[in-house]
Amino acid sequence: MRRDPNRTVRVIGELGADIVALQEVDRRFGDRRGVLDPELLQEMTGLTPVALTDRLGLRAHGWHGNLLLLRGAEVEEARAVTLPGLEPRGAIVADIRIAGQPLRVIAAHLGLLHQSRLLQARFLSREIEAGDGRPSLVMGDFNEWRLGAGCSLMPLRRELRAVKRSAQTMASFPAQMPVLPLDRIIGCRRAEIGELRAHESVLARKASDHLPIRATLSLPQVQSAVM
Repeated sequence: MRRDPNRTVRVIGELGADIVALQEVDRRFGDRRGVLDPELLQEMTGLTPVALTDRLGLRAHGWHGNLLLLRGAEVEEARAVTLPGLEPRGAIVADIRIAGQPLRVIAAHLGLLHQSRLLQARFLSREIEAGDGRPSLVMGDFNEWRLGAGCSLMPLRRELRAVKRSAQTMASFPAQMPVLPLDRIIGCRRAEIGELRAHESVLARKASDHLPIRATLSLPQVQSAVM
């Protein structure tokens, strides 16, 4: 299926989410320019891309293909970080306020190799630990389907709230008949995830080989929708 950026924007609009993490939004080679139209995106969805002051490549939308979109949130700081591993991978770490509540959001696309994902999960765990104690949300394509002891995301488990909902998974790949939970939304430090589900629509199945997953996020005094 040929990539259609406008179709992708329509799927984002279907979600109605307040926080959205996207992957592979830049061309993989050449000048890495972004494939979406930011003005159309804002007009159709009300979401605004988070600007990264320290990233390279002015024509890119995000960092290593990651893009973070917000609605009605104040960005205090947003950093592009390079993840360890054999493949070029990155993440966005953003400290925001949503409905007046502080939240750290990490959007990431982890590697294909188990050992690389393990290193990357440890790196993201340290990013959570290094924060100011605010609730944290980790989301993106983690390329990990295992759920037990062999899961490369185990370093993140110690950051989870001691509630079952924060660690639930949902099959998202392949989009036509999802069987593998490659995409995750993980709530840490008083960020509680609920109502996790895959977004299934005709457009979503055509727009990507992954279905979007979405959830509600409960903070101490606020509830928002995330994808």
